[in-house]
Amino acid sequence: MIELAGLTKRYGPRTAVRDLSCVIRPGQVTGFLGPNGAGKSTTMRMILGLDRPTSGEARVEGRPYARLTEPLTVIGALLEARAVHPGRTAYHHLQCLAQSNGIPARRIGAVLDLVGLGEVATKRPRGFSLGMGQRLGIASALLGDPRILIFDEPVNGLDPEGIHWVRNLMRRLAADGRTVFVSSHLMSEMALTADHLIVIGQGELLADTSMARFIEENARSFTRVRSPETEGLRDLLAEAGLDATESTEGTAGALEVSGDHTATIGERAAERRLVLHELSHHRASLEEAFMRLTRESVEYQARGAGGTES
Repeated sequence: MIELAGLTKRYGPRTAVRDLSCVIRPGQVTGFLGPNGAGKSTTMRMILGLDRPTSGEARVEGRPYARLTEPLTVIGALLEARAVHPGRTAYHHLQCLAQSNGIPARRIGAVLDLVGLGEVATKRPRGFSLGMGQRLGIASALLGDPRILIFDEPVNGLDPEGIHWVRNLMRRLAADGRTVFVSSHLMSEMALTADHLIVIGQGELLADTSMARFIEENARSFTRVRSPETEGLRDLLAEAGLDATESTEGTAGALEVSGDHTATIGERAAERRLVLHELSHHRASLEEAFMRLTRESVEYQARGAGGTES
């Protein structure tokens, strides 16, 4: 378990993380989301003792990282996959980590095989592709068989098979009762992987909730319905007490009603023998929910033609 209590980090007049308090629990994949510049990397670095908080505290299984003995057996992390000595082979890179934390040498070959790098164990990482570098970084995180894992953009540079493998790996680790904390900008992948979300903006906590509740609370759910008998459809919806608006997406002539009313509309249309060409429930994606929640917290915004925000 990771506990953040009033965690704050200032760089001169700029506050990167402000009074952040939350708990990252075992047995689930917790996604860590926020716009660029929100303070995600700074938070992860403070958890791992790489940055010192201005105030507050980050605790790993009840203790600051600096007080852990053989920390790789408690918490493993992938923050920067390319942070590898260029003169060492993949095996020797892991060997140095293992020796510094009392990890048996047999574990090195096991994690290299696990991440698919067994055949290049004697190669130097400077010749690795971006995806291979990511796999070596994941092997480093897993080396001590830790109870807590932190991954920052773990699928960066991976092909579809590698992305699928990382997703299943994180879910297996969580199913084993481990704490898995992962940051990613790939919303579609996060939606498939995370059970719980912690969202920050401009260094402050915006949400700490389950994936399902986050989408429900921050995105619009609606029913789209379309019929060649437009006036009959409008009368049906009005009689059912449902307010309809013209759909701005999809086929022209479709109407939208907030919420999931597919059963009600379908049953009433059948009673009236009203022909429907479309009746579907639409639930917003994680990306839409995230954009809606964080739109006031975006530090860097692109602008389209004519100087308008895009």
